[in-house]
Amino acid sequence: MKTLLHLSFILSFALFSIQFALAQEKDCACCTENHSAFDFWIGDWEVFLPDGSVAGYNTIAKIQDKCALQEKWTSAKRDFKGTSYNYYNQTSGQWEQLWIDNAGTQLKLYGNRIGNQMILSSEAFKGPDGGMYINRITWTANPDGTVRQHWEVLQGENVVQVAFDGLYRKKTPSGE
Repeated sequence: MKTLLHLSFILSFALFSIQFALAQEKDCACCTENHSAFDFWIGDWEVFLPDGSVAGYNTIAKIQDKCALQEKWTSAKRDFKGTSYNYYNQTSGQWEQLWIDNAGTQLKLYGNRIGNQMILSSEAFKGPDGGMYINRITWTANPDGTVRQHWEVLQGENVVQVAFDGLYRKKTPSGE
């Protein structure tokens, strides 16, 4: 009788464990390929300008049970900081970013990953000259593990300004 009771307990525990594991997988609303499309940007980064100087430091972390990425940017040269929230919008079927910084700037971007690039663009806005412009930021996952962030300002299909061109390199622990 004790053996039967013991076996019953083991089977019950095994079934509970399996059900618990399956429930955990089911409860992850954002564990999809689309929600992971921007994961190549996750990490602690040192960001370099094309001339090799350090532009700043950026930490990208997955938050809210894997439903969003949070960016925390600090400039190397001045007291400039910003944060963005990036997430896959299941309703619209695209990625969205909201950037807010300590200069009071806000930027909203929309787009998707194409190949090894995440390409997000703003809605059209009126520039100081009265012309209509769009911000387009492209993050490229490079084979060596770096990420390039290329921010262009377009008028129509023409690039009229490169607002930022940075190469992200993972920070190495001190002493290495």
